[in-house]
Amino acid sequence: MPRSLNPFRALKAHRNFRIFWIGQAVSLTGSWVQIVAQGWLALELSNDPFIVGVVSAAGSFPVLVFSLYGGVIADRYDKRKLVMIGQGLLALEAALLWWFVVSDTITIPWLLALATFAGVVSAFEIPARQALLIELVVRDDLMDAIALNTSAFNLARILGPSIAAAVIASAGLAWCFGLNALSFAAVLAGLVMLRLPPYVRPVDRPSPIAGLKEGIRYMFNTTEIIVVMRMVSVFSIFGVPYLTLMPVFAREALGLGASGYGLLMTATGVGALSGALFLAAVGGRIRRGRLFALASLAFPLMILALSATGQPPVAGFVVLIAGLFMILQTALANGILQAIVPDDLRGRVMAAYVVVYVGFAPIGSFTGGALARMIGIQWTLAAGGAVMLLFALWTFWKHPELRAL
Repeated sequence: MPRSLNPFRALKAHRNFRIFWIGQAVSLTGSWVQIVAQGWLALELSNDPFIVGVVSAAGSFPVLVFSLYGGVIADRYDKRKLVMIGQGLLALEAALLWWFVVSDTITIPWLLALATFAGVVSAFEIPARQALLIELVVRDDLMDAIALNTSAFNLARILGPSIAAAVIASAGLAWCFGLNALSFAAVLAGLVMLRLPPYVRPVDRPSPIAGLKEGIRYMFNTTEIIVVMRMVSVFSIFGVPYLTLMPVFAREALGLGASGYGLLMTATGVGALSGALFLAAVGGRIRRGRLFALASLAFPLMILALSATGQPPVAGFVVLIAGLFMILQTALANGILQAIVPDDLRGRVMAAYVVVYVGFAPIGSFTGGALARMIGIQWTLAAGGAVMLLFALWTFWKHPELRAL
C-alpha cells in the first residue's frame, strides 16, 4: 500500500505520541513567548548587542558542559521521569523571571543566572526527551515523528512571537514569563497520561564514565555519525547569530520595534513549520541525504541574502525561506542519526547531538555579539553565511556518500 502523504499520519496512528505532541506544542509556545521577551529584555537593560548574545549563551553553555553526562543518565534511568523533573524545574525558572520583572528588580546578573539555571536543566532534560521519542512510535514512523516534533517547535515559533508582541504591548514584558510558567502544565499533564510499559532498569549497566567512553568511541568509529555531527556543529556556531541577534537586526538594520521583531520571528516560524510538515509528509518517500545536502546549501545562501537587505518586507520573505531550509537541515540531521544509532546508545548519541546543536551555540552567540558590536549586524550575518556555505560545499565534495543516506 502506498505510504500516505498526510503529514499528521503519525499523530493519528500513535496515541502516546499524539498526547506528547499536544503538550509539547503548548509548552513550546510558552517557551517562545519567553525567548522573544528575554531577548528584548536583555536589549532594554543593556542597550548592547553583545549582552544579548551573552544572555543567549548563558542558556546554552551548560548544555555544552553537561549534556554528554545527561545522555548517560538518559540511558540508565526512566526517561519519562527525567523529562517530568526537567520540565518542572523549567517552569520554576520562568516563574522566577516573572517575579523579578513584575517587581522591577530584574538586573543583567539575575537574567544571566536564571538563563544559566535553565541551561543546566536542559542539559539533562533534552537528551532524555529526544531518546523518549522512539518509545512513542514504531521505528518505521520515527522520521515522521521527528518532523512532527519539529513542527510543534515551529508552530510555537509562529504563535509565540505574535503572542509575545501582543502581551508586551498590552500587559508588559513580565507577563510573557508568567505565561510561559503556566504553559508547562500542558506538557506535564501529557507526560502523566502516557501509557508506557513499566520501566525496566538495565541489568548490566556500565559505570557512568565507562558508558560515556563507550558512546564517544561508537560515534568516532561511525563515519556517517561523525560527519553529520561536524556539519551540525558548524551550522550551530555560525548560524546562531541569525536568531540570537534578530532583535539587533530588527532594530538596527530594519528600524523596527518589538512588534516588528515579533513579526520577523513569526515569519521564520511559518517557513520552519512549512518545512517540518513537508518532511513529515514525504519523509518515507525521499532520499534523506539529497534533501540534507540541498538544505545545507540553501540555508546559508538565505542568510547571505538577509545580510544584504534593509527592507522589512524583503527581510520577512527571506527569513521565511531561511526558516524552511533551516528546519529541513536540522530535522534531517536528527533523523539520520536516530536511524543509524542502536537503542542502547540512543541517549548518549542524542546527547552528543544536543551538545553540538545547542551546546555549541554559545560560541556563536559570543562571537556574533562581539562581531556585531565591531563591524555591524549585517556584516556579522554575511560572515556566518559564508562560512556555512563553504563548509557545506567541502563536506559534500569530501563525503559524497552522505547524499545516498
